[in-house]
Amino acid sequence: MTGKTAPPAADPAPAAPKEEPAPAQKEEPAPAPKEEATPAPAAEETPAPEQPPAPTDNSAPVPTAEATPAPKEGSPAPPAEPPAPEPEKPKAEPPSSPLSLAVEEVSENSVTLTWKAPEKTGRSGLDGYVVEICKDGSTDWAEVNKEPFLSTRYTIQDLSSGEKLHVRVKAVSASGTSVPATLEQPVLIREITQLPRIRMPRHLRQTYVRRVGDAVNLMIPFQGKPQPQVVWTKNDQPLDTSRVNIRNTDKDTIFFIREAQRGDSGKYQLAVKINGAEDKAILDIRVIEPPGPPQNLKLVDIWGFNVALEWSPPADNGNSEIKGYTVQKSDKKSGKWFTALERCTRTSCTISDLIMGNTYSFRVFAENACGLSEKAAVASGVAHIEKKKTVYQPEKIPERDMMEPPKFTQPLTDRATTRGYNTHLFCSVRGFPQPKIIWMKNQMEIREDPKYIALIDQGVCSLEIRKPGPFDGGVYTCKAVNPLGEASVDCKLDVKSTIC
Repeated sequence: MTGKTAPPAADPAPAAPKEEPAPAQKEEPAPAPKEEATPAPAAEETPAPEQPPAPTDNSAPVPTAEATPAPKEGSPAPPAEPPAPEPEKPKAEPPSSPLSLAVEEVSENSVTLTWKAPEKTGRSGLDGYVVEICKDGSTDWAEVNKEPFLSTRYTIQDLSSGEKLHVRVKAVSASGTSVPATLEQPVLIREITQLPRIRMPRHLRQTYVRRVGDAVNLMIPFQGKPQPQVVWTKNDQPLDTSRVNIRNTDKDTIFFIREAQRGDSGKYQLAVKINGAEDKAILDIRVIEPPGPPQNLKLVDIWGFNVALEWSPPADNGNSEIKGYTVQKSDKKSGKWFTALERCTRTSCTISDLIMGNTYSFRVFAENACGLSEKAAVASGVAHIEKKKTVYQPEKIPERDMMEPPKFTQPLTDRATTRGYNTHLFCSVRGFPQPKIIWMKNQMEIREDPKYIALIDQGVCSLEIRKPGPFDGGVYTCKAVNPLGEASVDCKLDVKSTIC
C-alpha cells in the first residue's frame, strides 16, 4: 500500500516542470498569474502533512492529494474558458457613396445637383442625403441642409456670383455615414448664357383659323439665358392691348384674345431678345365668318324639263375662300325648298328632271370654311314647265319570215357502252315551226317502249337507253320533220359484255 502511495506522491513533482510553458501564459493578463500563486502554496502544504499518515490511511487520501495539484496543473485551463464569451454581432456597415454626382444647372446665385442612389444602403435603409460645400482654397466643409432628405436632386441657393465651390454629397443611414461623393472640379457660380430660340408649335407654323366670337389662347415656348425680353408687334406696330393680352414667363409667352373679330386677323411678329441676339417668328391668324349671299342670280334659259341659272360671287367671302354653292328649288304647289345641287364650284348650273306642269323658284347659298351663308340669293323670275300633249307612235318593225325547215346543228356520234349501264344519245336541231322528232333503231321506229326515254328541250334531243343488252346495239337514227321538210342523223351503238 505504501509503495503504491509513493508513486503518486512523486507525480506532482514532475508535474511542475511540465507546467514550465508559463512564459506562454505571460501574454495573458496579470490577474491570471496571481490566481495561480494563491492555490500553489495550498497544494504544496496539503501533500506534506499527508505523507506521515500515508502507511496507516487508505488509498482514498491519495487521490485527494492528487486532486489538489490537479487545479495547479489545470490553472492555465480556467483562463482559456473565460475568454469564450459569445462573439459580438457584427456592426451594420454604412451605405456606399452616392453615384453619378453631376451639375444640372448653374445660375448667378444657385447651383443644382443630381446624383443616383448608392449601390448598398444597408439593412436599415437610407435616412437621406447631406450636401456639403467648401470654398476653393479652403478645407472647411459646411453642411447646406440641416436635415437629411431623400431626393436625388438638390438646389443650393443664396450663393455669391463669381465664387468657386467644391461640392460633395453623403448618404446617411442609422448605421453611419457613407464616404462622400465629390465633384472633381470646383463649380463657378455664374449664369450660363443661352442664345434665344423660339419653339413654335407645329400647328401654329401655318395659318391659324378661328371663327368670329371664338377665344384665341396660344402658348408659345422659347428658351434663352438670362431671361430674354419678349416683344409682340402687328404689322410693325405695337399691339392693341384692349384687344390682345400677353403674359410672359421665363420659358413661354401666352397670346390671348377673349372674343376674336375680323379685325384681329393678320400677321403677328414675336421677337425674343438677349443682349443683341434675337430670334423671330410670325403667327398668322385668320378670323372667319359665314360669307354673304351670291349676287345677280337669274334664269338664263328654260327648255323641256331643264332650267339654266347664273349668278355672281358674294361681295363678302367671310375672310375665307368660297368652297362652292348650294342650289335649291321650290315648286309652287308645296312651297317647300329642296336641295337640287351641292358644292357647285362654278357660278352657273343646269337643273334637270323638273316635273311637267309645275312652276319653280330657285335660290343659291354660298359656302366657305365656316359654312353656308346666312342669306341666299333668290331668282327674281320663276320657271314654268309647260305640259305638252304627246301622241305615242309605235315604231314600225318590218315583219320577218321565220319559217325554216329542220336542220341538225349537232349530229349524233358513235358510242360504245357496257352491258347493264344506262346510255344517252344526244343531238340538236332547229327549225320553224318546231319539228317533230322520231327515233329509230335499225330503221324501225321506236314507239312506246319503257326501255327508251326520248326528250327534247330547246332544240336538244336526247334518247336514254336503260340497261342496254347485246341486242340493243345497232344503228340509231334521229329524224326531224316539219311542214317545210325533214332531216335525219344516225349513229352506231356498240354494247360490250361485262368483263369478269
